[in-house]
Amino acid sequence: MICALGAALCFGTASVLQAVATRSVTPGTGAGVDPGLLLRALRQWRYLVGLALDGLGFLLQIVALRSLPIYAVGAALAASLAVTAVVAARLLHVRLNTVEWSAVGVVVAGLAMLGLASGTEGESTGSTALAYAMLGTAVAVLLVGVLAGRLPERPRALLLGLGAGFGFGVVEVSVRLIDTLQPKALLTNPATYALLLGGGAAFLLLTSALQRGSVTTATAGMVLGETVGPALVGVVWLGDRTREGLGWLAVLGFAVAVAGSLALARFGEVEPAALDEDHISSPAARTADRPAGSSSSAGQAESAGQAEDRAP
Repeated sequence: MICALGAALCFGTASVLQAVATRSVTPGTGAGVDPGLLLRALRQWRYLVGLALDGLGFLLQIVALRSLPIYAVGAALAASLAVTAVVAARLLHVRLNTVEWSAVGVVVAGLAMLGLASGTEGESTGSTALAYAMLGTAVAVLLVGVLAGRLPERPRALLLGLGAGFGFGVVEVSVRLIDTLQPKALLTNPATYALLLGGGAAFLLLTSALQRGSVTTATAGMVLGETVGPALVGVVWLGDRTREGLGWLAVLGFAVAVAGSLALARFGEVEPAALDEDHISSPAARTADRPAGSSSSAGQAESAGQAEDRAP
């Protein structure tokens, strides 16, 4: 559980950095997934630092998934939104209202209940059919990105967010389906390709969703996609269970943690203007940011002089 919470800390902090980086690059011309957007974002140092934190978080996530049920890890990862909210409030002076601070407390309470109720991971390593199902789901996530470009903004953001959540969910399940790290076994295991394709597709969809659509809608879809489905797969096909007699507490804790995360969905991205201090302090940027039709003081004086000459 410590590793799962550490992963949430890494992912939550990375979200702040990556969101600002994606908003500071030039958007593409389409409305759906834009692979070039990811390449442009990679030129931003904030995005690179965010990726490094994501890498560390992924390693912690793998350790957690090897010891805990998927439902416990998924809820902990959804709690990264609470981390993002607290980081934004502390470092960026973003104001959290009473409801949002309460939601942070709700997430913590839900995770505490899950920690008390969750048992060990299921003993089943899954079937080959399940591994191919994960690979098929990863391919479907890419198709979601293609379809999303034809939709209006709000349903597009929801579909991209859900697709990203399913992609991250594929990663969670695929980690459990890989039972050895021997090169030959990895190369012949469809779960390996599902993990790589699902994770890459999820990053691509989420980057596009944050840059182009409603952040709250996209993040809410992602939370649902990466928690509910993988949790069901873990319980039904991989044998995840709770401690004896505490199944009700695990269900309650899972629901409470996810509900609290959904209440914090707007922190899937923070306002970039609060972060870009270099841009704000730059004289050229201040000139560029001046509303269209405005002019320098010299220009205003010149206009005033011309108006005097025309006066009777």
